[in-house]
Amino acid sequence: MVNDTRATSNDTAIRIWDWPVRLTHWLFVFCITLSWWTAEENVMDWHRYSGYALLGLLVFRIYWGFAGSSSARFSQFLRGPSGIVAYIRESRAAHRDAGHNPLGGWSVAVMLTLMLAQVLIGLFVSDVDGIESGPLSHLVSFDTSRTLAEIHEVVFNAILVFVGLHIAAILFYLLVRKDNLVVAMLTGHRRNVPVKPMLPVPAWRILPGIALASGVVWWIAN
Repeated sequence: MVNDTRATSNDTAIRIWDWPVRLTHWLFVFCITLSWWTAEENVMDWHRYSGYALLGLLVFRIYWGFAGSSSARFSQFLRGPSGIVAYIRESRAAHRDAGHNPLGGWSVAVMLTLMLAQVLIGLFVSDVDGIESGPLSHLVSFDTSRTLAEIHEVVFNAILVFVGLHIAAILFYLLVRKDNLVVAMLTGHRRNVPVKPMLPVPAWRILPGIALASGVVWWIAN
């Protein structure tokens, strides 16, 4: 555990992300890309598998948002309107928490919500021939499943918009603020930032999250 919670601004590497956050982040990138490619190429078996993987990752990330390290928790980076306004008005150096700032935190929440909606809708979707269907499509009518297929595509387009905004923010930090967020998400550390180090949690807390995610995916798939 980290005992010194004072903000640090020297050239030391400050740990801000744990490995579960970093791993799920990059697996999100992989699964979204795979889902897009398999849909475009009509490789629906792998499209279904990527959806299951994405569902498991989302369940785990939501769990980790309550049980994980300090920077992973929703309670740390989700702020109300007053908190967002205060962050916009204050200087960059005044932000003291490791991880997402209030604006970035809400963008993460929106992205997780969109991905969860995309996966859940996909469970009920059928193709035009009714051959390739989500595992829960039998619970709704064919017309409803086709309507959901259209919504499924709209939500994915919304995800692409937020991915574009995410990349734009990364480029802004890199080119304007000279702060490489990609490296931070790879290594878990940042330098020259006046923030408190991340407060870790015991490693065993990962296990209930893995069990929960695996159980949800198994239940849906079977």
